[in-house]
Amino acid sequence: MEWMLSAALLMGLVGSLHCVGMCGGIVGALVMRLPITHWTGLLPYLLAYNIGRLSSYVIAGMLAGWLGSQFGGFLPQPQLVGKTIAGLFMIALGFYISGWSTFLIQKVEKVGNILWRYLQPLSKRFFPVSNPFQALGIGLIWGWLPCGLVYSALALALASPNAFEGGLVMLAFGLGTLPMLLLIGATAHKLLNFIKLPIVRQIAGSLIIVFGLLTLFLPIEYGNWFCTTP
Repeated sequence: MEWMLSAALLMGLVGSLHCVGMCGGIVGALVMRLPITHWTGLLPYLLAYNIGRLSSYVIAGMLAGWLGSQFGGFLPQPQLVGKTIAGLFMIALGFYISGWSTFLIQKVEKVGNILWRYLQPLSKRFFPVSNPFQALGIGLIWGWLPCGLVYSALALALASPNAFEGGLVMLAFGLGTLPMLLLIGATAHKLLNFIKLPIVRQIAGSLIIVFGLLTLFLPIEYGNWFCTTP
């Protein structure tokens, strides 16, 4: 389980550059409409939004973990199957973030659009934002935004033995994305041009491809290579 949590955390940290394109706009809209300029005043809104977003990730992770546990009994090595799926998704995500290939991730995101079509209009009820509770509601909804990065983490949660651990995997992933989204919210558009540089995205994509290859080919018993503790 440790390797899954560590892999999800690292996936969130490195892949959070992708969040700039997916969630950066909504975070920018959230804070730029507020009559607040100092980051300490924005912090309650940013925290509320991200608590909502992470809550949705945990719910999705619990569903994925439960689903994986239902089918795990029919597979000879369910964790190995889940690890393989997660590794392939991570490699595809790396190509997607780097801009080298978007085919697989875009296809998966189109499936997610079926649910998003019904959820996205609900977010309009929370605009314009005037209190952190509205920001929380936006986060709860936007946590279900079709996103290849999130789906790659869910593939990892699918390998979990139960719903609880699937939720923990997605919590670790969400915590990995948190620094970047808080930074974007606190600095608005100032970092967007740098983060969108092709070389920056290619470096991040390459790192995720490496993580995916290690997830694929490293034996499960050595999966704690992600961890810093012996």
